[in-house]
Amino acid sequence: MSKESRDFLEMAFHSVRCFGDDGRLDATELGKILAIAERDGVTDANELRVLSNIIARIRPDEIDTAMKAQLTAIARKFGIQVPEGTSA
Repeated sequence: MSKESRDFLEMAFHSVRCFGDDGRLDATELGKILAIAERDGVTDANELRVLSNIIARIRPDEIDTAMKAQLTAIARKFGIQVPEGTSA
């Protein structure tokens, strides 16, 4: 019997701490959340759902050059919709 990954719960918890800290999410914080999803070598549907929900909460004023690069890479790798004008 395989053990289902619970990394998506850790991702969600980490995002709450990041947003709660200063009300924003920066590229470094998003990278740490992404690292949780990727650490076992498989990014499952629950992790992608949580990642999509986190990205949907990013405000346009939070998207600097580093965040734009991070979001573009995520969109290309996972096909996740990112804020308008972010992905190339």
